[in-house]
Amino acid sequence: MEVTSGPYQGYVYAYPHKTAYRQFAPRLDLRDLWAAEPRRKALFLYIHIPFCEMRCGFCNLFTRTGAPEKLTQAYLDALDRQASAVRAAIGDDARFAVAAFGGGTPTYLSAGELERLFDIAQKEMGADLHTMPLSVETSPATATPDRLAVLRSSGTNRVSIGVQSFIDAEARAAVRPQKRAEVEKALTAIRAEGFERLNIDLIYGIDGQTSTSWRYSLDAALAWRPEEIYLYPLYVRPLTGLGRHAVDWDDQRMTLYREGRDHLLAEGYEQVSMRMFRLPGTGGDAGEYCCQRDGMVGLGAGARSYTGEVHYSFDYAVGARHVRAIIDDYVGRPAGDFAYAEGGFHLNDHERRRRYLIQSLLQAEGLDREAYRETFGTDAVADFPTLERFADTGWLTADAERLALTAEGLAHSDAIGPSLFSPAVQALMNTYEGR
Repeated sequence: MEVTSGPYQGYVYAYPHKTAYRQFAPRLDLRDLWAAEPRRKALFLYIHIPFCEMRCGFCNLFTRTGAPEKLTQAYLDALDRQASAVRAAIGDDARFAVAAFGGGTPTYLSAGELERLFDIAQKEMGADLHTMPLSVETSPATATPDRLAVLRSSGTNRVSIGVQSFIDAEARAAVRPQKRAEVEKALTAIRAEGFERLNIDLIYGIDGQTSTSWRYSLDAALAWRPEEIYLYPLYVRPLTGLGRHAVDWDDQRMTLYREGRDHLLAEGYEQVSMRMFRLPGTGGDAGEYCCQRDGMVGLGAGARSYTGEVHYSFDYAVGARHVRAIIDDYVGRPAGDFAYAEGGFHLNDHERRRRYLIQSLLQAEGLDREAYRETFGTDAVADFPTLERFADTGWLTADAERLALTAEGLAHSDAIGPSLFSPAVQALMNTYEGR
């Protein structure tokens, strides 16, 4: 468990990463896979829409720019086929506790197409979207009143919009050529629709950004008093529009992070993780769902699914040509293909413990040691004794009840998370043939 140099090694939002997935031989029947899953009463439904109106320079998500109407219709047809096959596989007794539509940009779809998307979730998957937390991602260009009306009437209570910067020049530097006026128009429409929660994404570390300009964007976001604000460090990755411009700017990013964190805390927000800040008492409740414990059912070309023992998805790519090929393959699949998992990762007991540790520790509330003991029958510190080195550096506090990162530990989440990957997972990631 060695922390490599630099605080920005990688954003750990799931474990293991898809680059550790490999093809199953033979492929797995989803009926057998989900029949062996004991916890099917509080699942997460995720639907992936891999389309955007533009490709941001920092983006390494599974998405493509532009899509003719024929393709979006074919994609929804495939989602319908997949939903029918997956619902049959997970069983009539399975129940969803939380849902999210992401991408890409789900609101790239027209209002009519969004209505069909919600129908698939409700009628085919049996998800009662009006009784659970439901989040949908949008963008300034696609947060139009007609689309937002569909979201609101269909049960959406959280809308997340990627603004990144309220300064036009910084947006252009991040290869996101949007105008401030367009952003304000979108935020006005979102607030007018009356969603319970608004999240605004901002990015620090953009070329040319200063403490003054960063504070300007923070205050512009705060003017809307969003229930949530996410602060993302700019990452420059291979195969992205900014990849060829990579430089070493760790100190700048850390300075801006601390300034942003402190400013939001002073404005009354609470820190939930390195990236997430939330107004106290404004929700965030995922109902019965617990990400460390419960499973996810993913629909769409880029969605992952997981039970306690198996994570699976379709093929993974970042490069535009390969993403398009995977989407084309997805829309052409017959219904029978969706009854199987073709590639993923088998989690043994050790990897399940490690996943629980990572998913808990990177949240501000930390790891509940008693909950860990109830789940695995052992203590987290005994299972992972090298955690002590984080305590020695001042990044971790430990008492009889909880393991939690300090403020400085949270600041280094993107180094701590990758350092907790198992050697087996790291070896698979290192030998992944990226596309």
